[in-house]
Amino acid sequence: MSKKISLTRYLVEQQRVDGKIPAELRLLLEVVARACKTISQAVNKGDLGGVLGSADSENVQGEVQKQLDIIANEVLIEANEWGGHLAAMASEEMEGIYLVPNRYPQGEYLLLFDPLDGSSNIDVNVSIGTIFSVLKKPDGTAGVSEQDFLQPGAQQVAAGYCVYGPQTTLVLTVGDGVAMFTLDREQGSFVLTRENVQIPPDTKEFAINMSNMRHWDAPVKRYVDECLAGKEGPRGKDFNMRWIASMVADVHRILTRGGIFMYPWDKREPEKAGKLRLMYEANPMGWLVEQAGGAATNGRQRILDIVPSKLHERVSVILGSRNEVERVTAYHLER
Repeated sequence: MSKKISLTRYLVEQQRVDGKIPAELRLLLEVVARACKTISQAVNKGDLGGVLGSADSENVQGEVQKQLDIIANEVLIEANEWGGHLAAMASEEMEGIYLVPNRYPQGEYLLLFDPLDGSSNIDVNVSIGTIFSVLKKPDGTAGVSEQDFLQPGAQQVAAGYCVYGPQTTLVLTVGDGVAMFTLDREQGSFVLTRENVQIPPDTKEFAINMSNMRHWDAPVKRYVDECLAGKEGPRGKDFNMRWIASMVADVHRILTRGGIFMYPWDKREPEKAGKLRLMYEANPMGWLVEQAGGAATNGRQRILDIVPSKLHERVSVILGSRNEVERVTAYHLER
C-alpha cells in the first residue's frame, strides 16, 4: 500500500464516508483493538512476564485454564466495561454474562469473546489469538439477559480476531468484506495491510486433527480418505495437511492462502454437537470466512443460520474454500 492507513482512520471512513457503521460501534471496535494490543504485550513477554503455565483452575467448559487465559479475559472486561458502548459481555471463560456495572453508562451492543484461543500452544511459543463478536441488543427489552445473546450469527454487526504470532495481526469485518491490520510496534497502532481479502474457492490443503480419525463420522472420513489418495484418487490431485491446534492460526492461514478447516462431530462424545463454541468461535470465524468468499457449515447447514439455545452451545465446524466446504457438506446430506 502506498500510504499507511491506521485502524482508526479505516473505521472513521467506514462510519463517516461509507456509512457502514455507527459511531458507537466504531469506538467499541477501537477499544477491543487496544485490549488486543495489551494482550499481545503479555503474550510477547512470555516467561519474562511470569505469565506462562497453568492457573490451576478450570473454566466453565471444564478445561484447565492457563494464566494467560485469565489475564486476557480480565483485560477485555476492564477495557470494555466503562466506555458506554456495551450493555453486557459474554466470554468462553465465564459461566454467565457480565453486565456492565451500574456506575458506567450502558450502550446498545453485546460483546462476546474467546479471550485466548489455542491455549495448548501458549507455553510452546506457537501462534494463539483472541476472537470476538459484536451483536446489537434487541430493541424493546428492559435490562439485559442471557436470552439477548442467543442470536444467530447472521445478526452479527462486527466480528474479528487478533492473532499473536511473528506479527500481531487484527482481522476484522463489519459486513463489508475482510480487512487485515498489522500492529506497528514503533507507532503503537494497527495499520491496514490487506483489504478485500478473498479465499480461493479451491484448495490443496486441509486442516483436521488426524488423531481422531477412528472417531469420525463416515462423511468426514470419506472426504479425508479422498484427499489422502492424492493424484491417483478420485480428486486427481495431492493434498497437504496442516493442523496448528489453534483455530485462530488455522483460519488465518486459510484467509491468507485458502484451505479447509474441520473440527467435526465425532463419536467420543456423541451427545455433543461438536467441540467448538458456536457463539465465541464458529459464528465470528464463519462470518469472516463468508465475507472473504468462503463458506462455513456444521456439515448440514450454514453456521450463521443456527439459532443458539444456550450461551456455551457447541457445534461442528467445517469452513474455508467454498468448493471444498460444499463437497464435505454434500457428503453429509447424502446420508
